[in-house]
Amino acid sequence: MKFKNLLIISNNFPDKMNEYIGDIFVKEQLDYLKYYFDNVYVIIPVPFGIEYLRKTTHKNYKYDNVNVYFPKYFNYPFFYFFRRDIWLKLEKKAILKLIQKENLKFDLIHAHFTWPSGSVAVELKKVFEVPVVITEHSHITLHRELKRKNKQYIKTLTSCDAIIRVNKKDIPLFIEAGVSPDRIFHVANGYSPNKFKIIFKNYARAKLGLSNSTKLVLNIGRLSEEKGQKYLIEAVKNIIACNDDVLVIIGGTGPLKNKLDQKIKDFDLQNNIKLIGFIPDDLISIWMNACDLFVLPSLSESFGIVQIEALSCGKPVIATRNGASEEIIINDKLGILVEPKDSEDLKLAIQHAFDTKWDEDYIRNYVDRFTWANIAKKIMKVYEKLS
Repeated sequence: MKFKNLLIISNNFPDKMNEYIGDIFVKEQLDYLKYYFDNVYVIIPVPFGIEYLRKTTHKNYKYDNVNVYFPKYFNYPFFYFFRRDIWLKLEKKAILKLIQKENLKFDLIHAHFTWPSGSVAVELKKVFEVPVVITEHSHITLHRELKRKNKQYIKTLTSCDAIIRVNKKDIPLFIEAGVSPDRIFHVANGYSPNKFKIIFKNYARAKLGLSNSTKLVLNIGRLSEEKGQKYLIEAVKNIIACNDDVLVIIGGTGPLKNKLDQKIKDFDLQNNIKLIGFIPDDLISIWMNACDLFVLPSLSESFGIVQIEALSCGKPVIATRNGASEEIIINDKLGILVEPKDSEDLKLAIQHAFDTKWDEDYIRNYVDRFTWANIAKKIMKVYEKLS
């Protein structure tokens, strides 16, 4: 392959110690892509003031052959809604200044998300005359902007050299937007097996102070309407009427926390459902290994990395037909698919899952296709088509 140096542009990227974990999947993917290049440069433009909102400080850092830069620039909230062309110019200017200052040389650009990273990437393509790949991870935003026929989105998607979509079902949307089918590739997201090592369930529960006899259901995700936790709470209300030894752990933060907490109290489920907040990386695999099954009740997903992380620990997944899970839970040996917004359907699936003997080895072997090492190989094949 002729490409030697890769430039990554992303809307977010973790800090050196992964204390800020915005779009950590980009960094985890890069941990395997970096071996194919002499140098990798990651640029994440940071508007002044955003660090205060995020309660973090973005500092440049280097690891292995990867150099990470957080150039600061002026942006205004007004541009998030109007005159996005000015936002694009401001971000492009900040990136060009950094490239010149650091004397960065690259022959391929890979942007994550169409806006703004993909849009600025195709602007840089005009300057440096290098191919641009865009991975589109969003789902609600993508569908909304294409439905609106957003000119900026369509211009970006039709100007890049290749588009990677993390699910198959949305590929027709890009074609309808005017993208040539031979420039669209399906490559799923992945997971890091080193983060999800197998631990005996009883040992994991002992570390968490949980009983071995409890039927443990796990959900991890942003506490929001689109993630559907309220339907899980309603399902559990009906389950405990005949089975009181069920414990549901919901990990994550988000705007719906207070409403979910009140719903749990209204249903008198404080002993059966716990909102435990943000789960650090070093504890996620312990919770995954401790649970009996994982539930993803989302209304919509572009991929849903968390479900393959659960599968990697040998856990069956109950997921909604949310647009992404259908491409992962492909048979009843891996889990159960239910209709979104249907707490009764979810209840029946959970009860059935408790009564089913699952083949954990089969589940773990299946999910090996989603390791970042295997996903990186597929991404490299996309790059090779542009060389």
